[in-house]
Amino acid sequence: MRKPEEWIERQRMSEAGQRKGMEMEMKVNESKLSKTTKNDMITYGMVILTYIVVQLLVSTGHVSSLIQGLLVPFCTYVIVAVALNLTVGILGELSLGHAGFMCVGAFASAVFSLAFKEALPGGFRFFLALLIGAASAALVGFLVGIPVLRLRGDYLAIVTLAFGEIIKNIINALYLGVDSSGVHFSMKDALSLHMEEDGLMLIKGAQGVTGTPNDSNFTVGVILILVTLFIVLNFIHSRTGRAVMSIRDNRIAAESVGINVTKYKLIAFTVSASLAGVAGVLYAHNLSTLNALPKNFGYNMSIMILVFVVLGGIGNIRGSIVAAVLLTLLPEVLRGLSDYRMLIYSIVLIVMMIFNWSPNAVFFRKRLQQKLLPGRKAEKEAV
Repeated sequence: MRKPEEWIERQRMSEAGQRKGMEMEMKVNESKLSKTTKNDMITYGMVILTYIVVQLLVSTGHVSSLIQGLLVPFCTYVIVAVALNLTVGILGELSLGHAGFMCVGAFASAVFSLAFKEALPGGFRFFLALLIGAASAALVGFLVGIPVLRLRGDYLAIVTLAFGEIIKNIINALYLGVDSSGVHFSMKDALSLHMEEDGLMLIKGAQGVTGTPNDSNFTVGVILILVTLFIVLNFIHSRTGRAVMSIRDNRIAAESVGINVTKYKLIAFTVSASLAGVAGVLYAHNLSTLNALPKNFGYNMSIMILVFVVLGGIGNIRGSIVAAVLLTLLPEVLRGLSDYRMLIYSIVLIVMMIFNWSPNAVFFRKRLQQKLLPGRKAEKEAV
């Protein structure tokens, strides 16, 4: 038989080992948490620093009127790129319908702002327009996601692309007006509305919405970018976000541990659609006339948003921001080269894509990172 003292000593050593293991695990978790928080703060800081620098350049007259006119579109494309990255990078589903969600948010908010242009003050009206645009896009995303998210891969991309085109064509055929007797709509022409003389046309078919209040500006756009980042980054780090990423990595394993795949995919898709609607609100209130043209809300816009996400890195939120700004700015910088502008743009796009995704380029970047930042490698090994 073992002596009681020996048994007690072994028990103490076992408990000490367990405590040490728990302490080490807590340290690892804290280091991971601090690293995540640090990365998020870098992303927020990058946006705020860019805003300060741009405002200084604008105030000193170093920014041309052309670039100043692109500041709000920069913010619009950043928001919709981050929103799509939530679907493509975090959820792992290829969607080409975010131009459609953007279109829903843009027209819903523009109609509201035009209808209440005289009744509500500008700031409060724009805030309500943001809520209406986000809610409208979220509702449409939820309704579309119920049948569509049962599909996967190319089939999902085709169906969402078709949805975006359907939305654009419906708005181009829609006539909407309001008068003292109520709201009137038609799919034929403006005369079919039979409005009174004091009526107000809200949507004029292919002519779109005219007279939307110009409530968007660069400051509002940056604030909406920060809000979008706050929502997306907190969603990714939340329990729901981890469930969504587990579905992306291994659907069967996620189902085997009791994760409701349809529920979490629908949540991520609806949030992404809602944020695309916010981008549409910002876009609509930067224009006096809003049209559902192919270049604004069509197939080309959907592909361009996807290019932002892929070029910046699928699942890389910070990369989507940088790619959206660079690829929007580049054609305007090259405008002086006339016929060669789009050729150079295409070459730069191909080179950047190869640099981001080629195995040899990835290996070269890792080697270069190890040489320039040797401390980071040691830190990873210590963890």
